Amino acid sequence: MPWTESELAAVGAADELRIAPYRPDGSLRDDVIIWVVRSGDELFVRTAYRPESAWYRHAVESGRARIRAGGVERAVTVVHISPDADHDAIDAAYHAKYDRYGANIVGTVVGDVVRELTLRLDAD
Repeated sequence: MPWTESELAAVGAADELRIAPYRPDGSLRDDVIIWVVRSGDELFVRTAYRPESAWYRHAVESGRARIRAGGVERAVTVVHISPDADHDAIDAAYHAKYDRYGANIVGTVVGDVVRELTLRLDAD
């Protein structure tokens, strides 16, 4: 079932998202707090600590996770997006939402280096 407008609005407005990737046996790993942005009718996350980050590696490997943010809890499919996606819009969404934390912090999740680490969260 796709995202509803109210779910997109709630998750997109939430300052933090909790993501728990699924293990191969179907159980959930411990959740991790990360940032999430909405661009259009889609939700995106990036790892600030490169692909070695455990949550990121497990989410990519399983392709599935459970998220909680803004009062919404959903199972999601984790999709590694292509390099030709509109990364400028995703960067702009990160800047608009999180620049108040300072350039050094926001710089960890925007720009050419992390574009290849962008994941889209599709509602299951």
